[in-house]
Amino acid sequence: MLLKTFRWSFAVTAIGLALGVWYGGWTAFGVIAILAVLEISLSFDNAVVNAGILKKMSAFWQKIFLTVGVLIAVFGMRLAFPVVIVAVTAKKNPIDAVNLALTDKDRYEQLVTDAHPAIAAFGGMFLLMIFLDFIFEDRDIKWLGWLERPLARLGKVDMLSVCLALIVLLITSFTFATHAHQHGGAHADKAQTVLVSGIAGLITYMIVGGLSGYFEDRLEAEEERERESDRSAVVLAGQAAFFMFLYLEVLDASFSFDGVIGAFAITNDIVLMALGLGIGAMYVRSLTVYLVRQGTLDDYVYLEHGAHYAIGALAVILMITIQYQINEVITGLVGVLLIGWSFWSSVRRNRELGEAGETAAAEDADAARVP
Repeated sequence: MLLKTFRWSFAVTAIGLALGVWYGGWTAFGVIAILAVLEISLSFDNAVVNAGILKKMSAFWQKIFLTVGVLIAVFGMRLAFPVVIVAVTAKKNPIDAVNLALTDKDRYEQLVTDAHPAIAAFGGMFLLMIFLDFIFEDRDIKWLGWLERPLARLGKVDMLSVCLALIVLLITSFTFATHAHQHGGAHADKAQTVLVSGIAGLITYMIVGGLSGYFEDRLEAEEERERESDRSAVVLAGQAAFFMFLYLEVLDASFSFDGVIGAFAITNDIVLMALGLGIGAMYVRSLTVYLVRQGTLDDYVYLEHGAHYAIGALAVILMITIQYQINEVITGLVGVLLIGWSFWSSVRRNRELGEAGETAAAEDADAARVP
């Protein structure tokens, strides 16, 4: 089952890593591997959400999501979107941006470096909102209870995440402007760009969240009508399935967006970015299928927490890189370590629950033998 489900991911991995070595040597191999792991770690919770929704859909719509959805995810968000970012920030048309990336890497890198404050502010705010909305929500299962319980109580304050994100943006913009002024004002004109780009990232998150909420409400209303009419709500079709497909695409786009933005903290090379994120996207899709077929979505309950903490760490790193440089290896390993920690915590929790269940069963058996 495992090999059958992940066979295309393994094939894409081998091809992508081989192309990376041919393109940029073993350094490129390492960057691609880090990007793939980053994409998988950031999107694991997306796979879990996708699997929970996908299992309600008919076989036809599952195939649509896993074929058309892959094309949109890999070629649309992981390949085209970075080009659009560079084209917009560097004020070039997409064709020129691609040609520049392939034919004049030094010039391309310089343009991306010049545009990095805007990219980092935009992506940092987008990622920060994802993280803040997660930690301020009261959840039944808590990973770091000492931290998540008080944050959940604070989360009852309306618009707290938006206010905190704007405060972070204002501090970052002010610090950047002050630093630029103290060093001759070489980047003073970009302080406003940082502020505007950060606000644009916040607005983008709110639009994506609003669309996701709209589709989710439509799905819930459709499921309610299904139940009231005594028809099966397990496999939905027609309009409900179409809106479910759109909802999944919006979710996938939002999670792939943070992966693309986060990739700029690791490399400015669009070829390596496309290869690494494309490999990661294939594994996320395969993982979605695997979770649906196995029906085990709740085995490792802390992985979603680990993924969101990785998103928060990446948001902070992006905001810091507006002014200071951070080693790419550190950026990539932070997410891996958080995911690994959450996975280990999940395994330990499952073991403790299993031991407690065995103890309870043994006590019941002893009690039953007592005359």
